[in-house]
Amino acid sequence: MKKLQPDLPIATKRHDWIDYDRGLSIILVSFRHAYESISNTGFNMAAYPSLEYANVFLFGFRMPLFFIASGMFLSASIQKKGFNHYNVSRLQTILYPMFIWGFIQLSLQIIFNNYTNVGYQASDYLWLLIDPRRTGQFWYLNTLFFVGMLYSIFKIKLNLKTQQQLALGLFMYGTVALLRSEGLYLGFIMDILQYYLFFAIGDLVSNKLKDHRFQGYYASKYVLAILIPIFIFIQYHFTDINLSHKSHYFVEHHMPVFYLVVALTGCALSMNISFLLARFNRMNFLKIVGFHSIHIYCMQIIMMAMARMVLVKFLHVVSVPMLIIMVLITGILLPIIAYNFLMRLNAWWLFSLKKPAEQTALLPAYINPTQTLKEWFKWTLLK
Repeated sequence: MKKLQPDLPIATKRHDWIDYDRGLSIILVSFRHAYESISNTGFNMAAYPSLEYANVFLFGFRMPLFFIASGMFLSASIQKKGFNHYNVSRLQTILYPMFIWGFIQLSLQIIFNNYTNVGYQASDYLWLLIDPRRTGQFWYLNTLFFVGMLYSIFKIKLNLKTQQQLALGLFMYGTVALLRSEGLYLGFIMDILQYYLFFAIGDLVSNKLKDHRFQGYYASKYVLAILIPIFIFIQYHFTDINLSHKSHYFVEHHMPVFYLVVALTGCALSMNISFLLARFNRMNFLKIVGFHSIHIYCMQIIMMAMARMVLVKFLHVVSVPMLIIMVLITGILLPIIAYNFLMRLNAWWLFSLKKPAEQTALLPAYINPTQTLKEWFKWTLLK
């Protein structure tokens, strides 16, 4: 069977391993979201300690990985687009969809308050900008935008070199650790201070990781054999410490040096696996998932809530492992189908302020919704 790829020009210019890496990361994020979705419904999660253990074990390195991957493309993007266009582009494709989908998600949660345990109200719309962690998953897009903007200002306007940016990132990382030790909280600024370092690391290693001469080393099975036991050892202690303190964030908030080791080890293993998958062209569905990672992130909680409601209230599924698996699959698959379906309907404005002319030009003038859904469903599932 012919290998299926996204029928979009943008896909042909990407490094395959990056999409593999983002695919792995968004699946790990999705597992946590699925777990929390079921947990918040009132099921007895204590009866499934292995699921709780897996939730914490795979928790520490997912988000740093996204920031490293984003930082890798900053210098090339600025060189190609220029400083102003780079930041305008990120406003159009990162901050704008955060507000659109944040508004949609919050509105649905307010409308269906009687069916959830969250209890949002109209005043919570304000938190999308000043403290998006209070509204769910959108803190990531908020932080990604502001970290990239600050980094580009320091790089272009203040002429800071990559090593200086790394030093600044370490200073910010130490600052947020100090603030937490003093019990201080500064809203979205806390995440900027924490993740600036990982963005700087991405910029620092970008040329080496994108250099094809070294990719044989990055895709080495011997490196994998070395990283796996180190990863397991570190994650075991990370999980044990967090569970013993009954907080998934204990290491991150109270042991910043160890958390940095956890994050970087997990990132190294994920990248190594991604290079290997790209080298041997395996598990191509991960590339599709990675290509749509931001679309999945925007729509996932909505799709998971819908799936959970149908499974629990209408189909009366009560098995927690089964619910997590089905909600996880739904939370990945449906946003991919929905995004491509909406793009076929020319609803690009739900994801960007700028019309992607090179993509919509490929779409037919007349859309048959049923046929379109079938086509994208096949494209999503088949290799």
